[in-house]
Amino acid sequence: MRVLQLIDTLNAGGAERVAVNIANALALEIDKSFICATRKEGSLKESIDKDVGYIFLNRKSTLDFKAILRFRRLLKKNKVSIVHAHGSSFFLASLIKILTRNIDIVWHDHYGNRNKANIANNFILKLCSLFFRQIVTVNKELELWSKKHLWCGKVVYLPNFVMDYKSEIATKLKGTSKKRILCLANLREPKDHENLIKSFSIVNEKYPQWSLHCVGGIYNDDYSKNIKSLILDYRLQECVFLYGSRPDVSSIIKQCDIGVLASKSEGLPMALLEYGLNGLAVVVTDVGECKEVVSEFGLLVTAKDYKALSNAIINYIKNVDRRIEDSKNFQNRVNEKFSSLAVITKIVSLYKAL
Repeated sequence: MRVLQLIDTLNAGGAERVAVNIANALALEIDKSFICATRKEGSLKESIDKDVGYIFLNRKSTLDFKAILRFRRLLKKNKVSIVHAHGSSFFLASLIKILTRNIDIVWHDHYGNRNKANIANNFILKLCSLFFRQIVTVNKELELWSKKHLWCGKVVYLPNFVMDYKSEIATKLKGTSKKRILCLANLREPKDHENLIKSFSIVNEKYPQWSLHCVGGIYNDDYSKNIKSLILDYRLQECVFLYGSRPDVSSIIKQCDIGVLASKSEGLPMALLEYGLNGLAVVVTDVGECKEVVSEFGLLVTAKDYKALSNAIINYIKNVDRRIEDSKNFQNRVNEKFSSLAVITKIVSLYKAL
């Protein structure tokens, strides 16, 4: 069995981490595992295992025929039988299916807010779903949505899983040791950093020695500009820090004491699993599969409620013993329920059933 993970970029996002994790884990389970970045490389490239075949298409546009035909030739040359497409890469995978009949397409949906979108906004996806042999979703709501709206007979929910990667880069966080809060999320609107900043302004009034560290992609768009302005408006520039995308996630987490996600919508956030893997206490909004992941070993709050979020963070700041106990229990839960071994066995079974 030869399987290729297809992803648009290798930036440090959730879908990208899942694609790399699956490619690396499969290297020990099948004949040959590949991963292809179609449009852009990124910091996750260095996390790809040496036994995984790597392809960069450098695709310039949606219908970059040279890249499409080169990709087809590479699949044929390497005898790839399954293309596991992540997120928006489904379109390229569908074109390849049209051009190459003996390829099976698995599509992996990571977009936690898709079930709230009008089906008209997913018209191309619905057409392309005719070419999918299997759909994998990262939460149960997406599973139900795909079964209802897409033209694929096989749909299954599988949780994300987490792997620990070492990096030669070591980011040194600012702020005071033992008093750091981490938000591992790209600066995108669904992650609701605005709610987080408002929440932390309340925390800062009571506990000024604590600091907030935001790690994730920063983009030249209105959302990123608004977040930066909000930090200045609340006069938090000395205790709220934006680092951009960083490859050394594990070392960053280990410098922090509370992990937070303030998202409006989620699938199953990789950041949450990474918090748990590295023994961090978590405060997260009750969206997507966050409640399923955290169980009773973390604090869940309603999305878009900055007062509830600040109260939960303060709860952990005040109750150190509970914070430490929850972090240990959550770490155990992630290791037991969301390990690579538990999930990759199911993925291989899906491939064999195609």
